[in-house]
Amino acid sequence: MNFNNFFAELKRRHVYKVAVAYAVVGWLLVQVATQVFPFFEIPSWGVRLIVLAIVIGFPIALVIAWAFELTPEGLKRTEDVPLAVQTHTRSHAWIYIVIVGALLSVGLFMLGRYGFRNASSSANELPAKSIAVLPFESLSEDKSNA
Repeated sequence: MNFNNFFAELKRRHVYKVAVAYAVVGWLLVQVATQVFPFFEIPSWGVRLIVLAIVIGFPIALVIAWAFELTPEGLKRTEDVPLAVQTHTRSHAWIYIVIVGALLSVGLFMLGRYGFRNASSSANELPAKSIAVLPFESLSEDKSNA
């Protein structure tokens, strides 16, 4: 078996794209589940179930991507679609989506990190080091120890 032909066939059948998209969406689902489930008091096994479903679904998604092709007429078996229909012009719209997503992520990070600081809260805080002076009273019966 020629590995160059195999990898070219993977690319032609869009298996790489499906794998990357599945990994990104799966990662996003796991992140949302780990953040939201404790808020709704869903047990931790719920997050484990989500991760397990994503891991089990990954090879299934790759097999479906290998066997089927999405055409304007709908979902068809890859063998039934002629090669002329499968080739299409490359669109660079994904670059714009990645740039907008990155800018949105950086903006939300900066807003969360620096945007919600309240200036009056720092005035009410006690300094880190302070000295308290308490009165000392001898409770001993022996007056010589005073």
